[in-house]
Amino acid sequence: MNHIDVLKLKSMLDSGEDVQIIDIREDYELETEGKIGGLHIPMGELMGRIDQLREDVPVVFHCRSGKRSENMLNFLKMKNLYADNYFNLIGGINAWKQL
Repeated sequence: MNHIDVLKLKSMLDSGEDVQIIDIREDYELETEGKIGGLHIPMGELMGRIDQLREDVPVVFHCRSGKRSENMLNFLKMKNLYADNYFNLIGGINAWKQL
């Protein structure tokens, strides 16, 4: 599984690199924990919205700590839906807020 840390993601975003960010947290978490940006697809909806994931750019999945997004990517691997351009954000939004 591919991983990315917050410094690399910030560098990519700051340089204007095209990246798709997928926030898999629940609605209430967005209100209390802040946002990085990107597309909000709660974890429970991801399978029904898999067609919204891009194939032409890095797709970075994140949650609060990086555990749920890592589990989600492992699930996609088991279902043969994982792509080489998918990345898990190490530390999730918690690490992002430390920048």
